[in-house]
Amino acid sequence: MSDSDSPRVTRLLPDAVHQAIRPGTAVVRLETTHDRQGVLDGAWWPRSRDIATELPGLITALTEYLGPITRVGLDAGAWEELPTRMTIDDRVVHIDSSAVGDDTVLITRGGQDLFSLLVVPPHATPDAARAAMAEAARAGGVARAEQILIDTGTERANPDATEVPNAPGD
Repeated sequence: MSDSDSPRVTRLLPDAVHQAIRPGTAVVRLETTHDRQGVLDGAWWPRSRDIATELPGLITALTEYLGPITRVGLDAGAWEELPTRMTIDDRVVHIDSSAVGDDTVLITRGGQDLFSLLVVPPHATPDAARAAMAEAARAGGVARAEQILIDTGTERANPDATEVPNAPGD
């Protein structure tokens, strides 16, 4: 077999991150060494802010590659009705919440191995979500979650704002 016949191994993201990404997608750069570089390890685009509906799929997908997930840290203001724990795939996952407002989810494997994922808001457009997810999963990336969302036009929607239609004659 010649060199041109052998499969190429790269450390780039799968081509899927540059194709159709839809809500419910997670893109994770799985570098599990102690010297991981970069602020974020990947991104997640949930379909809604209902954690009971969204989190099981993420945990199931991550467990396949990382092993058992023990804790999840979430921004309390970004999710509806946060429980303190959930049973996912017959395992208890503890949920820590705080009002940090940092647009991330922290995933803990084992006792101390921590992965930080950008949370792309459910209202993001596919193009903006794809750009944000690619940037978050870029090896060695130094941009913080909030800045990535601003740069890609996917800022978090104001949960207190309600859309009021224009009154006739306005």
